[in-house]
Amino acid sequence: MFNLLCILFAIIDIETTGGTPVYERITEIAIVLHDGKRVIDTFSTLINPERNIPWNITQLTGISNEMVAEAPRFHEVARKIVEMTESAVFVAHNVQFDYGFIKAEFSRLGYTYSRKTLCTVRLSRRVFPGLRSYSLSNLKLHFGILAEKSHRALDDTLATVQLFEKILDAEGEESIRATLHYGIRESKLPEGIRLSQLEAVPEACGVYYLHNSQGEVIYVGKSLNMRKRLMEHFADPTSKGEKLRAGVADFSFEVTGSELAALLLESAEIKRLQPSINKAQRMKQFSGGIFKLEDENGYWCLAVGKKSAKKSKGLELVADYPKLEHAKLHLESIRRQFELCNRLCHLDFGEGACFYYTIKQCRGGCVGEETASEYNLRVSAALAQLRKGLTGSFLIVEEGRSAVEKTIIAIEEGIYKGFAWVDTDMGGLDKEELVSLVSTKGEDPEATRIICGYLDRLDAKKKSKIIRIDRIIG
Repeated sequence: MFNLLCILFAIIDIETTGGTPVYERITEIAIVLHDGKRVIDTFSTLINPERNIPWNITQLTGISNEMVAEAPRFHEVARKIVEMTESAVFVAHNVQFDYGFIKAEFSRLGYTYSRKTLCTVRLSRRVFPGLRSYSLSNLKLHFGILAEKSHRALDDTLATVQLFEKILDAEGEESIRATLHYGIRESKLPEGIRLSQLEAVPEACGVYYLHNSQGEVIYVGKSLNMRKRLMEHFADPTSKGEKLRAGVADFSFEVTGSELAALLLESAEIKRLQPSINKAQRMKQFSGGIFKLEDENGYWCLAVGKKSAKKSKGLELVADYPKLEHAKLHLESIRRQFELCNRLCHLDFGEGACFYYTIKQCRGGCVGEETASEYNLRVSAALAQLRKGLTGSFLIVEEGRSAVEKTIIAIEEGIYKGFAWVDTDMGGLDKEELVSLVSTKGEDPEATRIICGYLDRLDAKKKSKIIRIDRIIG
């Protein structure tokens, strides 16, 4: 065992009401502070999630509504969590789950929680290759780690402590340090860029820019976690990573808070700046498309092809895309949504029944089991969705760059106008004033498609709110 020059490790486990940080809450937390040699502090508590704990979760964890009724709320233990983990590395088994929930809880309080992280699942795969499973329960069995109860925070944390100590014994100090920085060694960074600069980038959604020595932007990217993405760029040992870093002398970024705003800003900036590395996304003309045709049996078929193919007899261009790959991905999504035949969508060129018919996700158009008239009704609905654009005037309200801010994306008479950040309390502004606040960095032919695609996912995300001119939806 060694001491990584007094690096502290906060080894953490939580229990929750479910699996999604946006909607679910923490019911229990345990923190074990470790200095690389020994445990130096321990904290654990049940937490009142201020919502019902589902029956199946109680069966899994043993934590019931009655047990947490008198437990502290998260805000009552938040300061303790901050103090214990300050200047420490956040360690957990499947760290993104625990870290994501704790970040979400702090976000509700208007606080940005940010720590370096280590995942004992990933470390175990690297240090102990070839095991059947890297779940905590299997690793406990493999190493003879004793813990009284699985799926209780303190017991799982203490088990993770023992596992982490085995990893520390097996790994070298330099390897652990490199892991903390996504594999980056400062000596390998481009001249002028320091590891401290990368660590200062927020773990926030936004758009980032890579500059050459003349200050010109040579790459524009978007990420939900800009620090992580930039770290990954500078740590990537592949030829693609080396090509991306070639000529990079500096970087900058803009926090958007909203994923949709980041998508729109990235697309517009690539077309405005024409960065040399963003070759595929620089195009202002779309080359790919989804086409409609009718086969000899009267079935309406869909197919992906180059837009130049629209000159071919019998092909009707339904929707265009920057690349063929984008068109194919959208067609595959449409096929699933409307239970269309993979064969009749020209995504499968075999004979007989398509694969999805065998798993009951195709109704049999490929084998004549479903009539052309029945099948074409669903194709008609799919075509309506493929052809749709933005209609009317409305605002999309999303998360802002902080807890006291919202992002508004404005669409006026079906045309994307831009986005802006406003105070959370928008009561003092009418809708016309909100629209007047937005700005865009130039026209972008992809904006409509980006927004439509985002709105298609709105039901699942349940994060956004659409404000119409005459009423509020959602």
